Amino acid sequence: MPTTTKALTLLTPSDLAAEFDTNLTTGLTTDAVAKHRQQNGSNQLTAAKKPSLFRQIAHHLSDITSLILLFAVGLSTYLALTTDSDWTKTIVIGSIVILNVVIALYQEHSAEKALAALKAMTVHTVTVIRDDKTQTIQAANLVPGDLMLLKAGDAVAADARLIESQELEADEAVLTGESESVAKSAAPLAEVPENLGDAANCIFSGTAITSGKATAIVTATGMNTELGKIASLLNRTKKQVTPLAKRLDALGKRLSLVAVLGGALTMLLAMLYHQETLADSLMLGVSLAIAAVPETLPVIVTLSLAHGVQKMAKRRAIIRQVTAVETIGNVNVIASDKTGTLTQNKMTVTHFWSFGQPNIQKATAEPLTTDTRRFLSYLGLATNAKLTDQDEPDIGDATELAIMRLLAHYDLSRDDLETRYPRIAEAPFSSAKKTMATLHRTPEGHYLAIIKGAVDRIAFSAPDWQTEATEVHDQMTGQALRVLAAGYQEFTADPGADWESQLTDVQPLGLIGLIDPPRPEVPAAIQAAKDAGIVTVMITGDHLDTATAIARDIGILDGSHRAITGHELNQMSDETLAATIHQIRVFARTTPSDKIRIVKAWQQQQAVVAMTGDGVNDAPALKAADVGIAMGITGTDVAKNAADMILTDDNFATIIDAVAQGRTVYQNILKAVEFLISVNFAQIFTMLIAVLIGWGAVMTPEQLLIVNVLADGIPGFFLSRELAEPGIMHLKPIPKEASIFANGLSKRVAVRTATYVGLILGIYAIGRFVVSPDQPIVGMTMLFLTLAIGSMLDVFPIKTRARLNRTALTSNPILTVSLLGTMAIILLLALLKPFQQIFQLAPLTLGQWLIVFVAVWLPMLIVESYKRWQHRHELAAWHQPNLLSDNE
Repeated sequence: MPTTTKALTLLTPSDLAAEFDTNLTTGLTTDAVAKHRQQNGSNQLTAAKKPSLFRQIAHHLSDITSLILLFAVGLSTYLALTTDSDWTKTIVIGSIVILNVVIALYQEHSAEKALAALKAMTVHTVTVIRDDKTQTIQAANLVPGDLMLLKAGDAVAADARLIESQELEADEAVLTGESESVAKSAAPLAEVPENLGDAANCIFSGTAITSGKATAIVTATGMNTELGKIASLLNRTKKQVTPLAKRLDALGKRLSLVAVLGGALTMLLAMLYHQETLADSLMLGVSLAIAAVPETLPVIVTLSLAHGVQKMAKRRAIIRQVTAVETIGNVNVIASDKTGTLTQNKMTVTHFWSFGQPNIQKATAEPLTTDTRRFLSYLGLATNAKLTDQDEPDIGDATELAIMRLLAHYDLSRDDLETRYPRIAEAPFSSAKKTMATLHRTPEGHYLAIIKGAVDRIAFSAPDWQTEATEVHDQMTGQALRVLAAGYQEFTADPGADWESQLTDVQPLGLIGLIDPPRPEVPAAIQAAKDAGIVTVMITGDHLDTATAIARDIGILDGSHRAITGHELNQMSDETLAATIHQIRVFARTTPSDKIRIVKAWQQQQAVVAMTGDGVNDAPALKAADVGIAMGITGTDVAKNAADMILTDDNFATIIDAVAQGRTVYQNILKAVEFLISVNFAQIFTMLIAVLIGWGAVMTPEQLLIVNVLADGIPGFFLSRELAEPGIMHLKPIPKEASIFANGLSKRVAVRTATYVGLILGIYAIGRFVVSPDQPIVGMTMLFLTLAIGSMLDVFPIKTRARLNRTALTSNPILTVSLLGTMAIILLLALLKPFQQIFQLAPLTLGQWLIVFVAVWLPMLIVESYKRWQHRHELAAWHQPNLLSDNE
């Protein structure tokens, strides 16, 4: 027996009733209802079970960096309890661990609201026939086989097959993404539809009846409906781990490996070679853990992303998930919905042709001929739409509003026209006849009938009409325009109540061509995306011809790429789709599952995918994409809650602005990584070398924390406010699997690390063995000051990839202020006796201060010199061809 929705479209009402064990007149019996409910459950959407708070916390503490910090907390606590060590290390490191977990949990909060919004769309009550009685029941109690009664204004509570209908139209935008109502009919289809949008005798849960009335047999409820399938996709679809998270995780593992090996080696050397006690050896282990982990990096990353959120909000892009700020900067594929994003979501008359004129006319500022002005005036008389003030929505369907906007363009007022030609009767549009007609009284006292509608449904009497109109019609449809015809017939006397049947001598007025036109700024945005190495793909529920025409106009589709339908897509295996995905730029007549397949096919090619959408049908793909982008104006709550970013202006060009800001944020995060990690590596190798050569610990854990959290942490926070590097939108996206050390960062870190290791070990040796023999604390103090102040000054050559100049020094004043403030604190720690005792620092002589003053400038000079040498090679690497770009 048929079980799918598509197969059910072929059945007659009697066969359908037999399929669901119901009666076409009396509906289900009480016993049958109970049986069906036991088989199918309630008509409700269900959510997947979420992990407990404890599991979420455990997950965030399971990464290697957090484990090392927890190990350091444990060791420092043990030492505080068993020795005379204080609790400073335990409190500081423990606070950092807690802060990082709280930030991670906050980022996940509200990430799974899409299904809740989907459930809110479900209908509360519904009218059915049961036991030969019409009754209103809770929608949750609806079962397959129920006879459902529907009328204009009703929301549909379950998927159903029509068995009776009168002038029925439904708004299926939540499922198809297309805003125009769809005509429905109860007649069985001749063949299985390729797409659910073509299932003209079915209605679906979550859609709305816009006109007419109907009786339908419920065919699916709850999670078995098309809306339920979307809920299932949302439950199964997991958000992608961002490239930045993967890179930071890999960085943590590298640092951790160095820390574990270095710590073990250091403890063994201290105990076996230098005869240190267990407590002192454990202290060295704590020092290595502190030195290895950039404690402030997670906070700096979060602050950078948060600053990006603020900047994007000013550019009309609201970020729901802060990680999306970085990810949007690295996208190399944007899969965009058509309606409302690439187009204006406003049907527009772009071309019209007045019968007898030689050419099709565009809606321009050129004056109208007499015949054309009459054509448009009569067309306006045969409409019911109304344009309102900007603060209020216009009234009427999309086609008639397009006609009214055309009249307004030529300063034609329907109110003035109706004053001269008052309407006395109307024959409304119906899906059966596909025409609308109005009857008016003329100023001369005659009667004027005006008819508009499908070209092949109006009986025009002009002998030349067929030949001329066919040629014009074909030209318009060749541009994917929707074509309407209009004509008129005059009566000298009142034609009476049956006036519509007397329209047998209709004189042609002409044809109009309508389309939802592209946004004017989109072609330039598409080109900007191409320049940035980003592929733009159109995914739409609209027909192929329309989608193809729009895609060509805006620059998405050219002669080297293809456009396919959802039906063609379904004929491809996942392997075939992945292999050919680079060749396809337009996907038309798609379903929610199609969209996820497209997103995943690109992701299998290591693409970072941004997906736009506004309807319920887009929500699973928005969640599956690396960055889901919902429309703020036309978007449903379901789409917005599944997305990472919301466009407040529904404009594709805003996405390109967001990409630029995202790239800036990512560059600033890389600068923070370079700034922090170099010092961490330098601390690790310094501690290892010092123990290996017999010097012991050259820095205390407290001093390491001051450098990591204060000297490097505070300036690192303000690197997030650096401006974009010049030409940032002419760089290719960073490959998804690229290391965080790609594009020359590893070499810069290596140079900076080597500089600090050599410098601070040299300074320590000078302080301990030359200027103040047999006083290790003097060498430790000189090392601490050189590392703390030198690393802060070193932020200037890092903050810009361009040559360091006065502009670079002053472009981020808050960074400069933070440096001066932090330096003052470091100097106070070294000068004031109470702090000297806490942090094991010694007072220095003038000569020792002079050595430190000279030494702190050396890293800045070395790093700036190396940067200038490397700059040309790095730019060449950034501009390597991108396999995912249009320049393939």
